[in-house]
Amino acid sequence: MDNVLVAEQIDRTYRIGKTSLNVLNKVSLNVAAGEMLAIMGQSGSGKSTLLHVLGGLDRPKSGTVSFRGQNVYSMPARKLAQFRAENVGYVFQSFHLLPELDIVENVALPAMSIQPAREAKIRARELLEEVGLGERIGHRPQELSGGEQQRVAIARALINEPDIIFADEPTGNLDSTTGEKVLNYLFQLLGTRRHTLVLVTHSQEVASRCSRELFLKDGVLVQ
Repeated sequence: MDNVLVAEQIDRTYRIGKTSLNVLNKVSLNVAAGEMLAIMGQSGSGKSTLLHVLGGLDRPKSGTVSFRGQNVYSMPARKLAQFRAENVGYVFQSFHLLPELDIVENVALPAMSIQPAREAKIRARELLEEVGLGERIGHRPQELSGGEQQRVAIARALINEPDIIFADEPTGNLDSTTGEKVLNYLFQLLGTRRHTLVLVTHSQEVASRCSRELFLKDGVLVQ
């Protein structure tokens, strides 16, 4: 199976005052096309930082991230932004929905840079129907429950039919029953479309739904 994503020797260090904090240490991994990969770890292990580096959101101190053979961080800023818009979808723990927009506009927003707004909104409505929110179209995020907001975020992540979805603790702000429902929508939609998934979580129950699991401990990736 072809690798869609390859990370090699990733280091990521943050400066806190005069102190350097090494969050990722020589992390290397391959992600195959269509794979569902879970990266587990305790809080503070560096798993969210790793996800952001893999998704083109946080430049590493050293090492490379390649998407279908192209070095992501060798791209100019404008091309990197275009790469993220066209190839990557994100589902965050805190939803990151814009309160001033209704849910159709929130879902359509990532697509508006690459297709007409009217077409993006039509596609957004279709995706909201698929995640069971057809009756909530026209509502704003603050009028929805947490589980409903996360389903909006899943629809937004899929709007551009990206090759790969990155999910950062997608059920972390939800109770177990709601989280299970959200995961069912996520895995059903990704399985139907054959998207690649990289998910970070501290939950073994969530990780077990993926096809492969890795563990990050103190910035080091282990099997």
